[in-house]
Amino acid sequence: MFEEWALRFLGVGNSHAVELGSSAAVLERGGRPTLLIDCGPDTLDRYRSHYGGSLPQAVFITHTHLDHIGGLENLFYRAWFDAERRGQIQLFVPVRLVEVLQRRVADYPGLLAEDGVNFWDCFRLTPISEGFWLGGRWFSVFPVRHHQFHSCYGIALEGLFLYTGDTRPIPEVINRFAARGEWIFHDCALNANPSHTGAEELTTNYGEDQIRRMTLYHYESALAGSALRGRGYRVAAAGERIILCHSDPCSSQDKDDALSA
Repeated sequence: MFEEWALRFLGVGNSHAVELGSSAAVLERGGRPTLLIDCGPDTLDRYRSHYGGSLPQAVFITHTHLDHIGGLENLFYRAWFDAERRGQIQLFVPVRLVEVLQRRVADYPGLLAEDGVNFWDCFRLTPISEGFWLGGRWFSVFPVRHHQFHSCYGIALEGLFLYTGDTRPIPEVINRFAARGEWIFHDCALNANPSHTGAEELTTNYGEDQIRRMTLYHYESALAGSALRGRGYRVAAAGERIILCHSDPCSSQDKDDALSA
């Protein structure tokens, strides 16, 4: 029986492009949200606007820059005061990032005025190294090139998709984890910098088939997004839903006004 998988972009901008929303995406399975990838400052509101006010059941964190984790505090408060969700949200965090996340988010003193609550009491923390199981499927996790070594991680589901997280070009990773026709969701701005891929680097690092399967996100402005499209690249928009299958006509651009920045 065919079961539809899709990826919904909640936001597609970099840390400066607030009008595009913080880069985050939701993996949907059978029309239901299965995994939230990253949780920036505006991510949870966008998630709840689309999914009927609900909270995510599982979250994967690619790295600890605040435009990707700044919404975890909001998620903590909403979950803690929801008896059904308290302690039930599974938080998948690469093991090397757990200590950093502890310092950036969880160490905040006096989370509640009443005290007596730890940040992690609200979640089911699952430290991960090479991957994790969710819903009977294995998700591969791998380091990418962003700032320092082992500071950011991507995620892939064999046969369906690869999501890079924030990265410089990673041809060796793409060759390893997206060799079966998977969709490739790649960090790419119009102009390169020491932490992010630029459009001019795509053709020098990837083959034609890989570029054909790419959808770009985490760009610097709406104008930059238009310029990338003008160069012939597929570029994600906030609210866009992409059905994950192997043929290009399966792309569905479902632009939801409620998710628009």
